[in-house]
Amino acid sequence: MTPEFVLTIGRQALEVTLALISILLVPALAIGLLISTFQAATQISEATLSFIPKLMITFAALLMAGPWMLQLLTTYTQRLYEAIPTMIGL
Repeated sequence: MTPEFVLTIGRQALEVTLALISILLVPALAIGLLISTFQAATQISEATLSFIPKLMITFAALLMAGPWMLQLLTTYTQRLYEAIPTMIGL
């Protein structure tokens, strides 16, 4: 197993992780920004006001993107298992 191969596996793992996490975090970040802007405009200083909308949007994103996320993770895992003979030098 060459160092380039190890780096390729690590890079692919980071790409899959980034794709999976960004699907959940970007909508929550956008909702949090909108609610924070609303709180600043109305001078409401309630810290827990943004929790429920962030939770709901994250759950909705998980429901909508869940099949795609599972397919992406399954594909990566299958490619990794198929590369085992190459990793051990067979």
